[in-house]
Amino acid sequence: MSLYAIGDLHLHYQSELKAPNQLKNRIWKKHEEKFRKNCGKMIREEDTLVLVGDHSWGRNLSECQLDLQYISDLPGRKILTRGNHDMFWEVNKTGRLNELYKPGLNFLQNNYETYQDYALVATKGFTFEGPFYIDRRNRIVGWDREAEDHAKKLVKRELDRLRLAFELAKGDGFRKFILFLHYPPTNILEDRSGFTDLAEEYGAEKVIYAHSHGESRFHDSIHGEYRGRTYHLVSGDYLRWKPLKVLA
Repeated sequence: MSLYAIGDLHLHYQSELKAPNQLKNRIWKKHEEKFRKNCGKMIREEDTLVLVGDHSWGRNLSECQLDLQYISDLPGRKILTRGNHDMFWEVNKTGRLNELYKPGLNFLQNNYETYQDYALVATKGFTFEGPFYIDRRNRIVGWDREAEDHAKKLVKRELDRLRLAFELAKGDGFRKFILFLHYPPTNILEDRSGFTDLAEEYGAEKVIYAHSHGESRFHDSIHGEYRGRTYHLVSGDYLRWKPLKVLA
């Protein structure tokens, strides 16, 4: 039994594809077929696959039916977390999604799932992504303060949701955690953040995140060992559509 993760599938079986990278970059050509084949080779029915946000370009649930069916048809137990493009998923309707799609899909928000003796906790997260002001030497010399203030409010909301999930799992006796975010845990200006602090506070062994796709974004945040945690980027194009084995 193994735990795998990947993010940013950006499926569009019933919706319009608008992202320039997906339209032009070769890594995205027939990526659905590549990913399905890789899952068939790697993942067994007893394994767990966590899909870390941005599942579909659909604007509502009716435009996501075939995308969610594609995910449901993949091998193993599937856990979905929220991404910034998942317009079909409102936080206060997570319970309804779980009722509609059980047992094929598990939508994780404001709660936790389990894997062996680990609690799996997740939230979308957020991080300030600019706009940044660049000088002629490509150095950041400033940024939009109003946008930064708005980002701080969204970060606080996501931190509150994440702490709730940690506390629920801790209250049920769990002491080992894997943390899943959609947004990276830090932005390009940060060495640490509220998300890295929570990971350290609750002793999360690994932090798994997505969102940073396209080669120019692959190194926006933390990779590898940092302050006692291990950080992994699992955006689909970064992994070349092969899910990362998080735990054996």
